[in-house]
Amino acid sequence: MSYKLCDKVIELEPYEPISGTYRIRLDANESCFDLSDEIKEEIKTIVDNLSFNRYPDPTAVRLTAAFADYYGLDPAHITVTNGSDEMLYLLASAMLKRGSRVVVTDPDFSMYAFYSFLSENEILCYKKNDELEIDIDGLISFVNDNKADMVIFSNPCNPTGRGITAQQAKRLVSECPDALVVLDEAYMDFWNESILGEAHKYNNLIVLKTASKAVGAAGIRLGFAVSNPDVTKALRAVKSPYNVNSLSQEIGTCIYSHRQLLDSRRDEIIKETKALCSGLGKIVGNYKLPFKIYEPCANFIFMETDKAGSIYEFMLENGVAVRYFKNAGALRITAGTNAENNEFLVLLEKYIMKNILKTNR
Repeated sequence: MSYKLCDKVIELEPYEPISGTYRIRLDANESCFDLSDEIKEEIKTIVDNLSFNRYPDPTAVRLTAAFADYYGLDPAHITVTNGSDEMLYLLASAMLKRGSRVVVTDPDFSMYAFYSFLSENEILCYKKNDELEIDIDGLISFVNDNKADMVIFSNPCNPTGRGITAQQAKRLVSECPDALVVLDEAYMDFWNESILGEAHKYNNLIVLKTASKAVGAAGIRLGFAVSNPDVTKALRAVKSPYNVNSLSQEIGTCIYSHRQLLDSRRDEIIKETKALCSGLGKIVGNYKLPFKIYEPCANFIFMETDKAGSIYEFMLENGVAVRYFKNAGALRITAGTNAENNEFLVLLEKYIMKNILKTNR
């Protein structure tokens, strides 16, 4: 008898982001700004002095201290991982038993349910309302009524850009005492409703952060979990001993020490996101199109339209990548630089003139 793949993986398809080279990338919610020349020069020195023959620091002391200093946290409450994805898998596999009940919201980041599926948990889906918002009272009841072991969602949400307030988040944690509440604040740098600084006060809360969005360091794969000392101890125990490589640790330490640059880049992204949203709104209003644009709390715009697939293909043909959600009939457009956003808007108008107005004449 020959070996056979187990049923849960045999039909899986690898994750495939948009392939190809495009002039403008507005599809992955990354920062539109690369690292500054100053930081790149410091990284060259880091590389020259790195001991590549030695294992990395298993506790990432320097990186943890730099991250803690930037956000005003206690390093004792922080666990560093190889991107947030490593932590998501650990939460689903190591922090829960097989068959545990995990509540996810819909729509939301698909990997929450995926890692729970791999870990053989029972996945319960809480549907958001027609405005793609979480009814916090409904979610609290759903978690408690189903005796959920964990509830996890992004706040602000990827892909909708919507969010719950800090007060609502704290209500969820307090009123669902038997569930581990995991709030993914990957995009919270662009909003002001974080409970990151209060994570250590609760025994059932983990707040996730990443260097891949506002910080502009998606390429080095850094994720962070903030929680109380007991939970932090458990997280540090279940992660791999040398999970974050030496180069990423040192580069991350360098980046987080440049507070003024990070803050100015974040503010610029917020400004450009608002400008992009305004530009989209003007186009939709001027042409009286039945497109629905959601006011974002993050660095991207979520737009529902029955033309989403056609617009997506048109943009790719013109060297611009955006994210297409086929099942939702929607596009997610990451805010780029001012020039990139303007080019996207110009192309969108060209699409409308060619494919909508011309057809309707």
